[in-house]
Amino acid sequence: MIRFKNIYVTALAVVLTNPAQAQDVFKEMSYSPEQTVFRLNTPFRGVVRIYENGQGGNAIKVAKLKKVAPTEWTVRLKGDWKGKFYTFDIGRGETPGTFAKAVGVNGKRGYITDLKDTDPVGWDKDQHPKTLSPADLVIYEMHWRDFSIDPSSGLKYRGKFLSLTEPKAIEHLKNLGINAVHILPSFDYASVDEAQLDKPQYNWGYDPLNYNVPEGSYSTNPFEPTCRIKEFKLMVKALHEAGIRVILDVVYNHTFDLENSNFQKTYPNYYYRYNPDGSPSNGSGCGNETASDQPLMREFMLESVKYWVDEYHIDGFRFDLMGVHDIPTMNAIREQLNAIDPSLFVYGEGWSAGHCAYPSELLATKVNIPQMSGIAAFGDDMRDALRGPFSDDTQGAFLAGYPGEEESLKFGIVGGIDHPQVDMSKVNYDKTAWAKEPTQHISYVSCHDDMCLVDRLKAEIPQISTEELIRLDELAQTAVLTSQGVPFILSGEEMLRDKKGVHNSFNSPDSVNHLDWNNLKKYPQVFNYYSNLISLRKNHPAFRLSKAELVREHLSFLPVQKCLVAFQLSNHAGGDSWNNIIVILNANREAKLVDIPQGKYTVVCCDGQIDERGFGTVEGRKIEVDPQTA
Repeated sequence: MIRFKNIYVTALAVVLTNPAQAQDVFKEMSYSPEQTVFRLNTPFRGVVRIYENGQGGNAIKVAKLKKVAPTEWTVRLKGDWKGKFYTFDIGRGETPGTFAKAVGVNGKRGYITDLKDTDPVGWDKDQHPKTLSPADLVIYEMHWRDFSIDPSSGLKYRGKFLSLTEPKAIEHLKNLGINAVHILPSFDYASVDEAQLDKPQYNWGYDPLNYNVPEGSYSTNPFEPTCRIKEFKLMVKALHEAGIRVILDVVYNHTFDLENSNFQKTYPNYYYRYNPDGSPSNGSGCGNETASDQPLMREFMLESVKYWVDEYHIDGFRFDLMGVHDIPTMNAIREQLNAIDPSLFVYGEGWSAGHCAYPSELLATKVNIPQMSGIAAFGDDMRDALRGPFSDDTQGAFLAGYPGEEESLKFGIVGGIDHPQVDMSKVNYDKTAWAKEPTQHISYVSCHDDMCLVDRLKAEIPQISTEELIRLDELAQTAVLTSQGVPFILSGEEMLRDKKGVHNSFNSPDSVNHLDWNNLKKYPQVFNYYSNLISLRKNHPAFRLSKAELVREHLSFLPVQKCLVAFQLSNHAGGDSWNNIIVILNANREAKLVDIPQGKYTVVCCDGQIDERGFGTVEGRKIEVDPQTA
């Protein structure tokens, strides 16, 4: 027994050995017209309370849970209880349990329903859009509210799941060319009051409440429990019909708080890690960290991921602070998804936000990615090589014309793998290659939890002109989208978005986080460049080599000056129709003459424009590259 704060808890309360056993443990409410069965995994006796409404009022029935195993309790209520709400209570406050699948407003009470009633027409025929390799993905990270809330979007369902069912939204994504959306947390989170949506509120959603229910504030009616479920499914279906995959941002590493969490109210002190002095460990930087190494938490994560795939047809998962989780848990998740569909993509942040109360060599950090086949991590070496360190918003790097980051950028271009022409001793963070395959490397320059690219360039290059800003913005994304690995862009970058210089805008108002769709008319050349760049990548498999040996065989770097990186993809790499492709990235403020292998070349990217039909041909051993362009 382990003692924490005067509560005694069995250290390893349950060992689950098969998927069916896990489903039973987390099937906390099972409905049929004849009866509703409640189960709870807890060491303490408790009750189930039934309510007419999702908030307020007294319970219309209270039923005692009966012990059926050392930590399993159950009760059967005969009759049809559909449409009623429920809570569990073991004496630590009411909770919908750890695995509620439908909830009332603000997620305080579970809801009794038949989930089949929430399926859209044709849901049984909905399928994952096909990809041959993760390298074929172009991921677009978006927040519902940012994307659609501004009146300039012209969307009807602004800030809602349904915004992504509207033709204008779908056409924008299709015209851009992306084939996967990474949606910021869409499960039921705690910081937005769903009952007061007329009051200005904003949050990214990294404060979990109910992990397995869509967030009510993104639905058209948070008071109707099935509304959020139906509308989420309609959104997934619309994107799938457009050939776009849906990747869910999952935040299993912590809860909104500890004492009031559903975990704590169900099985006190089991689901979290603690320091030797009994205080909660804080590897998440949010006051607590969950214990994925504990059998019940591991099985919770496994069953939750499977549930989102089965019930909502999710195509992949981005793990927030993946470095808080242990390696065996992440590998078990990958293995489980392989059994469903090997194309389901898994990636995450290969770090934690603080020290974890667990051995670092056993955590799913970037350095341990070689132990996690089929799991990718963000390549911060490449990110900071392009735009400068995370720790200093005003410090520039390659894009600002500062030498010294070329080797780090090259490491990103090869997809984070070992390559004979990348000197790892000169890479900014990692001194050994951490990706076994390029598909384990997320190539990017900006994401939600940092300055967006425009703001970063403005911060590190004071008095930057709009023309220079556009050149460097496009240069950055050229590096990302011609690199090996899996490219990732932040929503709105194609519109030259800004966030008024706010670095961490997790709870900033719409005036900071919104996308201004008027920018599409103001800067049409930016959208066109992004779209043509994505099309270039999709049309040429040389940019999408999925195996490390192919990258080492076909990709070589050319000798260049400072603030230049040039590489060649040779011998019809990946079966490409083009024999030899040369990419040159010039971050200097003046044109540069670059030595290239003798030959006759068609120029398809030049001076901020891309056209695969070509702008003409060049012949010889040298080519001039315009300032701050590719």
